[in-house]
Amino acid sequence: MTAPRNLLTDIPATLPQEQFETLLAGKRGFRVERIVSRGHASPPGYWYDQPQHEWVLLLSGQAELEYDAPAARQTLQPGDAVLIPAHRRHRVAATAADSDTVWLAIFHDAD
Repeated sequence: MTAPRNLLTDIPATLPQEQFETLLAGKRGFRVERIVSRGHASPPGYWYDQPQHEWVLLLSGQAELEYDAPAARQTLQPGDAVLIPAHRRHRVAATAADSDTVWLAIFHDAD
C-alpha cells in the first residue's frame, strides 16, 4: 500500500514556467499528468495540436482555454472537466495570476 498524495501540495513558491509532472504512464500513449500554472499562458500564436485525446480536470485556480477553427473560448473553474479531441488545436489563453491553477490531465491515443 502506498501513502496518499495530495495533488494540491508540494508546489514551488516560485514558478517561472508551468510545471508538468507525469504521475502515471502506460500502454497506447496513456499518461496522467499534474500541471501547475500561476499566471501562465501559451505563447502568442502557439497552438497545441496533439495526436492524443486530452481529458483535463481543473482542481484549483481558474483557466481560460482558446480553440482554433472554429474559434471558441472556454473558462474553467475548479471541478470543471473537458475532453479535447486529438488534433483539436487549442491553447491556454490565461490562468489565475494570484493563485495556483492545478490541472489533472489524462492523455490517451485516438482510436
